[in-house]
Amino acid sequence: MMIDKIIDYIKKNRVSSTEIADCLGKRGLFENARALNGKHFKAGKIHYCYCDNESNWNLHKNIRDAEENSIVLVDDLGSNGRALFGDLVSKYLLLYRQVAGIVTNGNVRDAHTLVKENYPIWCNGTSPIGCFNVETEDKDLDRLMLEQRREYFSGSIAVCDDSGVVIIPKKNINADFLKKMEFIEEQEDIWFDCLDRRKWDTFDTVCLKKYKK
Repeated sequence: MMIDKIIDYIKKNRVSSTEIADCLGKRGLFENARALNGKHFKAGKIHYCYCDNESNWNLHKNIRDAEENSIVLVDDLGSNGRALFGDLVSKYLLLYRQVAGIVTNGNVRDAHTLVKENYPIWCNGTSPIGCFNVETEDKDLDRLMLEQRREYFSGSIAVCDDSGVVIIPKKNINADFLKKMEFIEEQEDIWFDCLDRRKWDTFDTVCLKKYKK
């Protein structure tokens, strides 16, 4: 499948989130998700979950079928700054479900343990105040918006590193995108050759592209 080819290429060539964003026309950032622990590089198919109404009930419910090597994306749709999850959920997903990483635009708790274990987590920040573990119905939650976000993220690809998280939407998972990655990788090699071997400056290399002449 094309999604497997793209993920495999990203992993083998360590195509950075920056390079992926370049392939997407300088787009694709999943905002408010920064590396909790540095030096991790992860890429995988997204398993989408969400939290709303200051509750992580839906998160606990929806992570049970997270696939091995997937990236679990936890969407903050109404935590009011509460931590969406902590050590328990992280250990369950990373150790027992064997997911590749966890991404959220919300906060996490138990930061001391998450850092000590060096878990591959990208988040907005930390808080000691967690969500409630109760089933709720948020009447103010825009269900159409929820379904649109679920449709957009589920089955897309997340690329995560020290720069942040970039999403490759399903519509871009095709042979053309694979060629764009190959082009970007080749261009990077050429640019650094111009810098290191030819001793050109960055204006001649990046802007004027004198290597094409």
